[in-house]
Amino acid sequence: MNFYAIRAIYLFEMARTWRTLLQSIVSPVISTSLYFVVFGAAIGSRISEINGISYGAFIVPGLVMLSLLTQSISNASFGIYFPKFVGTIYELLSAPVSYLEIVIAYVGAAASKSIILGLIILATAALFVPLQVQHPVWMLLFLVLTAVTFSLFGFIIGIWARSFEQLQLVPLLIVTPLTFLGGSFYSIDMLPPFWRTVSLFNPVVYLVSGFRWSFFGISDVNVGISLGMTLVFLAACLAAVWWIFRTGWRIKV
Repeated sequence: MNFYAIRAIYLFEMARTWRTLLQSIVSPVISTSLYFVVFGAAIGSRISEINGISYGAFIVPGLVMLSLLTQSISNASFGIYFPKFVGTIYELLSAPVSYLEIVIAYVGAAASKSIILGLIILATAALFVPLQVQHPVWMLLFLVLTAVTFSLFGFIIGIWARSFEQLQLVPLLIVTPLTFLGGSFYSIDMLPPFWRTVSLFNPVVYLVSGFRWSFFGISDVNVGISLGMTLVFLAACLAAVWWIFRTGWRIKV
């Protein structure tokens, strides 16, 4: 494996983050803080606690997950789409770099950015409410797995997209609504039985539930099922990336 190539691509992608610090880090943190202030103030005044946890603290894992999903997809999709857009993808494909090394570099950089952002948002949230992390190892595990999984998903979107509009289509119209409806700001146990059953078909429910369990020891679904669903989605994304490079689907378009 060519570690020098992986390092070069990885550092190039990470350097883009520091060049666009306002857009890459500051903007998501401010947006998440606004979510926290608005939802915490508007709903928190009516719902003091959920399962013994103050509402302000309860929504923190959901807010972190919301940013983690959207930013992982955005970073990875733009990272691979832009070389296609400007035509430098041909230089990358003709270089002595394997497909595996390309995926590791781009997905690794996108996941690293998202993890850094998630930790910054956690630190910011701690300024508003007292936070406790009962299972820090599990918290980091869910954080890393989610970042890598959705960075892979974003990588797939970046290869699929033929325009900047398509690049934003899935995150805006599918991922963000699923996150809002996935228990980020409430427990699905508060829903009527029918809608609770419907919510279980939303994959984001398992991500948010598992991540929240690592903080407070409470979850809407069993933590083992949450971890299993995350690994299943990770395996599906890996299989899709393998198929894309095996067939060459849209890589050179």
